[in-house]
Amino acid sequence: MSAMRVYVAGHRGMVGGAILRRLKLRQETGEDLTLVTATHAELDLTNQAAVQNFMQRERPDVVVLAAARVGGIHANNTYPADFIYDNLMIECNVIHQAFSAGVRRLLQLGSSCIYPKAVPQPMREDALLTGTLEPTNEPYAIAKIAGIKLCESYNRQHGTDYRSVMPTNLYGPGDNFHPENSHVLPALIRRFHEAVKEGREEVTIWGSGKPMRELLHVDDMAEAALFVLDLDKPTYDANTEPMLSHINVGTGSDVSILELAQMVARVTGYQGRIVTDPSKPDGTLRKLMDVSRLAQMGWRARIGLEAGLTDTYQWFLEHQGDFRG
Repeated sequence: MSAMRVYVAGHRGMVGGAILRRLKLRQETGEDLTLVTATHAELDLTNQAAVQNFMQRERPDVVVLAAARVGGIHANNTYPADFIYDNLMIECNVIHQAFSAGVRRLLQLGSSCIYPKAVPQPMREDALLTGTLEPTNEPYAIAKIAGIKLCESYNRQHGTDYRSVMPTNLYGPGDNFHPENSHVLPALIRRFHEAVKEGREEVTIWGSGKPMRELLHVDDMAEAALFVLDLDKPTYDANTEPMLSHINVGTGSDVSILELAQMVARVTGYQGRIVTDPSKPDGTLRKLMDVSRLAQMGWRARIGLEAGLTDTYQWFLEHQGDFRG
């Protein structure tokens, strides 16, 4: 019997890279896997014909769709057309061409921003499509919701086994530390690192510092993704519903932005003052995932936040030359 061919789309991104690392470990411990990847230069996932040719040539058995155009509030506000177009095209091309090539099992990665802006906390899977989305990232969220519904629709019409996982805010090795386009945690790491280097006496963080954020290490996310992918179909189906097939992935706990800043200060060795700027927007006050469904299946996050921050800062120090700007 030939090795199982697993195609990881987006293997150079933070999540795709973490998933690929775990799959390589499985290879090394004797699992019979052939790992298929392609860089953006080799394969433009927004190009339908290119994706069709790739899938027909490679014939993967399993597809992990971790490719996406991602970014923080600034990037989402500046490039809304790019965010909705690119993500819709990637999902449509990869999912449809996977089906056309006979792929029976696929895992699509989404985002917690699929949930309405005003939603009870913690956010349950059944909150999907119950209200208005956060305006700043609505185009991206619409695309990610479409991805869930694509998977559901192919399952309903064609009997495929296409699954979706919705992670909370992710961080870790491979994150984007660009000064304008990064998310809150890498932005804080960079800011405090530079404050230490320049001997600054105070660091200002946007907003009141009161908003709460849940943060999941990318290695935990990769483990959870493969856990869900590995579940047999009866177990997965027993824990989801035909029109509610996505699963939340998170830690189930959160910290305030101010607490997070204090933690980053400790990890980076910053000893000055931390000042809040209430004139700047706070954003959503809380975005906590209800992870009880995944916990019932048998998976929980393992990496504590401070340990994960230490690991991420070490990675940043080793790669900071890549983040000038």
